[in-house]
Amino acid sequence: MYELSPARVVRSGEERYEQARLDAVWNERKPARHPDVIVLAEDERDVVAAVRVARREGMTVGIRSGGHSWVGNGVRDGGMLLDLSRLRDITVDPEQRTATVQPAVKGPELLQLLEPHGLFFPTGHAPTVGIGGFILGGGYGWDSRRLGPACLSIEAVDVVLADGTLVHRATDATHPDLLWAARGSGPGFFGVVTRFHLALHDSPRRIRRTVHSYPLALRDEVLSWAYDKLDDLDPAVEFSAKVGWGSGGLPPEKHSTPGLDRKTVSLTATAFCGKDDELLAPLEDAPFRDRAIRSVVAADTTMPELYDAADRLTPPGMRWALDGIWADGPVERILGASRPLFDSIPDTTSHVLWMLWGGFPERADACWSSQAKVYLSPNAGWTDPVEDLAHEQWAHGQLAAIQHLSKGLQFSDNNLADRPDHGLSPANSARLETIRAAYDPDGLFHTYMTPRESTTAYAAAGFNGVVV
Repeated sequence: MYELSPARVVRSGEERYEQARLDAVWNERKPARHPDVIVLAEDERDVVAAVRVARREGMTVGIRSGGHSWVGNGVRDGGMLLDLSRLRDITVDPEQRTATVQPAVKGPELLQLLEPHGLFFPTGHAPTVGIGGFILGGGYGWDSRRLGPACLSIEAVDVVLADGTLVHRATDATHPDLLWAARGSGPGFFGVVTRFHLALHDSPRRIRRTVHSYPLALRDEVLSWAYDKLDDLDPAVEFSAKVGWGSGGLPPEKHSTPGLDRKTVSLTATAFCGKDDELLAPLEDAPFRDRAIRSVVAADTTMPELYDAADRLTPPGMRWALDGIWADGPVERILGASRPLFDSIPDTTSHVLWMLWGGFPERADACWSSQAKVYLSPNAGWTDPVEDLAHEQWAHGQLAAIQHLSKGLQFSDNNLADRPDHGLSPANSARLETIRAAYDPDGLFHTYMTPRESTTAYAAAGFNGVVV
């Protein structure tokens, strides 16, 4: 039987433990949670061995793929943290239009390999996002209005189960419940996916982008118009608004763009064009169009440039707290309820995203099921640990006040410990728990976070995640 190398195992109290714990979370704000042991897996054999060790020693298991979970979902108190960040293999089969991807692969790596073959995949928006957590949680990525959430492009998974067995190519035919759960259950998945088998899509012939920034005084008018305008836009157009500092979310001292040294409301539309290059023209018909502070109209762009823009929106090296809520219905009702959230955006890199996904047809073979027309997402970004509590309370507390509008949340931005909500429909959530009971009856794998793991509670207690 294969045994873990001692070099792969880091135990609490060892000199290298704290750095390994901190490295497991991309967010500069680290959770005040401490596993007993961290396994730095190098390949599938390490994953199998680690799960068998955990089972034998009675340890629960948390899983880290790329480490981009804002709340460090894989880093839990006690038990084992299984770190998959070294599993980054990619294979591409251009003829079958498929790829196999390990969980720590980042979007730019995958798209770079697909580009010569004219192929594409709806990867996460930030270049630092690992495929594993992103796709298990549903995965609203680039061009997902047209292609659907990334989880719907999973054809099969290789997964290590709670009994320590490795299932190769679990498909709809061979393991329908397993694959159903892999398509959208997020942190609630009850196994360790070591490889995703993905269906690929045609690359867009051209990518064009329009960005309009408007004075903050037009906020409600712009957001309302955008909400209604979505119905007129082709699904190949990704459409959103941002309320915050006008240039990449940066406060005045961090940039020198004339006219953008203040908070603005900005509209961004990205067209993943096929035959029609006029998909962005409707944005020029806005009744307030002549009041734009800045306009970039249907400019050609590339995926590296889109990644760079996304990276500047939530730059590394900062402390972040995110949340989000799906909502639909009369836009006046949504804006009225969320006005206190918009009115109280902190004077930092913090901002609110108004993401107009519009909804995508659900499928019976996927548990992914929470969505609505708009995703309202506060993003709090700061640098001083003393400000942790204030920013946490803004990001989660303001959404709690509009909980009555909620149609659920995205697991990629979840903070279930601070604002409990549903990421799946009630029926799918119940089915998931039934399947979990069959595959992981002893609860080896951690599932969704609970209020006792609240990062807001840590902030209130003065914990910043670093042992001193």
